[in-house]
Amino acid sequence: MADKLVRGNSIDGAIRVFAAVTTDLVNEAQRIHHTYPVATAALGRLLTGAAIMGAAGLKNETDSMTVQIKGEGEITNLVAVTDCHSRVRGYVSNPYVDRPLNNKGKLDVGGAIGGGYLSVVRDLGLKEPYVGTTVLQTSEIAEDLTYYFASSEQVPSAVGLGVLMEKDNTVRQAGGFIVQLMPNAEEE
Repeated sequence: MADKLVRGNSIDGAIRVFAAVTTDLVNEAQRIHHTYPVATAALGRLLTGAAIMGAAGLKNETDSMTVQIKGEGEITNLVAVTDCHSRVRGYVSNPYVDRPLNNKGKLDVGGAIGGGYLSVVRDLGLKEPYVGTTVLQTSEIAEDLTYYFASSEQVPSAVGLGVLMEKDNTVRQAGGFIVQLMPNAEEE
């Protein structure tokens, strides 16, 4: 199955949804950067989130968005850059991070990143780019993007991002979603 990004709105326009399958993208990033599983999961989650954010927040051909995580753990820098077509590229400062599974039996992305900051830079061709920065909440990336949307953009959102690895260090499946409430959404 090829990578795909879809978008939709509720009939009343109160909710918008973006979902993506990014398995090929994350496998290619793993191949290029020779990442170990935890670094692959971290980079794959950020690439997926940035691709969806590009589709959600960029309109013009010259617009771009950079999503960056400055961590205090083994992964000190994680970057993804996207455009309005969700063409995305990225970088992880330490591709050789591998850690024991966390207490939920999952790859320990949060432990590898540690504390730190998430920044989103939107360059919309204006005099100055828009920069929003928040403190990392869990360093698991999806939760941090959820917090970013709520605190920096004041858009109630739910973000889910995942990378499932095979034993041979290839990506079995990767993808994610963003669900956002629009300003006309009623409380219930």
